[in-house]
Amino acid sequence: MPGAEGPEYPRLRRMRSTSHESHHDHAAGFHLHRDDAGGYARLSTRPLTILLFLLPLILLYQLGSALYLAPESAGGSGETIRALRLLGQFFQAFGVSGLYLPGVLLVVILLVWHVLARDPWRARGRGRTLVAMLFESVAWAFPLLVFAQMYWRLARRPAGVLAAADGLPALGPPSWQHQATIALGAGLWEEMLFRLLAIALLHILAADLFRMKDVPARIAAIAGAAVLFAVYHDVYRAEGGILWVDLLFYFLSGCYLGGLYLWRGFGIAVAVHALYNLTVLVVLRG
Repeated sequence: MPGAEGPEYPRLRRMRSTSHESHHDHAAGFHLHRDDAGGYARLSTRPLTILLFLLPLILLYQLGSALYLAPESAGGSGETIRALRLLGQFFQAFGVSGLYLPGVLLVVILLVWHVLARDPWRARGRGRTLVAMLFESVAWAFPLLVFAQMYWRLARRPAGVLAAADGLPALGPPSWQHQATIALGAGLWEEMLFRLLAIALLHILAADLFRMKDVPARIAAIAGAAVLFAVYHDVYRAEGGILWVDLLFYFLSGCYLGGLYLWRGFGIAVAVHALYNLTVLVVLRG
């Protein structure tokens, strides 16, 4: 698949120490392949570049969350991103918790990856790369929006939103600031949960437990994470049963985002997800 020689994210292969791998980086049970050939394709998938690209989204979400998603007693809606709650429960299983923990851990993960990969702190053209990543994310969000319109025609209802939240606004329809915060949060935390974590864990199971080769294991991990992504959303009828068209939409969307994650890196996947949700939740509903 295209991702086999694509971005420089933490490789989803268990380490196998051999003499010709002495130039590779190793971390957290995976080896990090380093490509000395520079250029946009590589630089846009490096951890420090991803961190700089996503840092504004993280800060905007935290600000919007404090202002618009705060508990009702504090004047907010009391609404939360379901993926953020699930991430909190995941980390609590390891004895750590905190309101800003997922965001802090995401920053720490990218910084540790950067240090272990021995990447330079300064890179020529990084500013231009960040701008190009934004334009690339817009381009990759467009096919997802087209697919959503096809889904709308088939399901005979507005396009599905790649976000799931717990709680409802207390009074009246939500503001655009509230919806924008949900859109950004979903892009960040759902990609962290279903791509950064789920694909890695499912790949380990496929490659190590079932002894699958790397490319089939990647495909299985993308598909498995997409299934989890689909059932995580509201695909169930009130009277019982499953909305199969909705389930298919979320599954295929999850496969699309999973493929982008493995091919173009975590930063692009998050931005595409967030841009899609911003378009559906804010622009089209404005």
